[in-house]
Amino acid sequence: MPNAIDLKNRIAVITGGAQGIGRAATERFLASGAKVAIWDFDEKLAAKTAKELGDQVKVYKCDVGDLASVEKARDATIKDFGRIDILVNNAGIAGAIATTWDTKVEEWRNVLRINLDGPFICCKAVVPGMIAQNYGRIVNIASIAGKEGNPNAAHYSASKAGVIALTKSLAKEVATKNISVNAITPAAAKTAIFDQITQAHIDFMLSKIPRARFVEVKEVAALIAFAASEDCSFTTGSVLDISGGRATY
Repeated sequence: MPNAIDLKNRIAVITGGAQGIGRAATERFLASGAKVAIWDFDEKLAAKTAKELGDQVKVYKCDVGDLASVEKARDATIKDFGRIDILVNNAGIAGAIATTWDTKVEEWRNVLRINLDGPFICCKAVVPGMIAQNYGRIVNIASIAGKEGNPNAAHYSASKAGVIALTKSLAKEVATKNISVNAITPAAAKTAIFDQITQAHIDFMLSKIPRARFVEVKEVAALIAFAASEDCSFTTGSVLDISGGRATY
């Protein structure tokens, strides 16, 4: 049994919550007493996930890189749940594996649009409501790649480094508003994102982890749940490492 984390009566938004780390976080939040709004572009998969997890989950189709789409999902969520207490910016893509000079400009822009523009837009849409209610928890899912930079993944690494910087800036802006903003930097986990990258790149990432295994999504979900809880009241603007010892800073 996992340790108990109290999220009772909290309303959480999890982007990309249909699968992988997002689904694991949704499951952990539900077990902790929260209600969850999944914002996901894959509405069919998200609906399947919600059906499996129960009536405390609602699905909203959302393109996190588009402000109008995010605002529509926000308004619908508030209409259904009354407010948003927690935002987990989890939606992301890996992009094609290539050297920096061989990466197509369109590919670069698409990865940055989802991985960095997405968290910015979601924060832009949700933070004013958190300020008004004098409470909020924002958890941005970055990556160990944002600390170290992975070869042949400059777009992904740059996007996750940007998420870390966004976290630090926003945390300072809302530090007196009872809102915490933290980033999590996982090592790679075996999720659908592995389908987007080569076996050689997977082997490279594994070789860098002193624990000699990939992180499990339930382990990441546990850290997300703490960062989303009322207990996380003083820690803000931090980078919470869950890299199996790869980057202990």
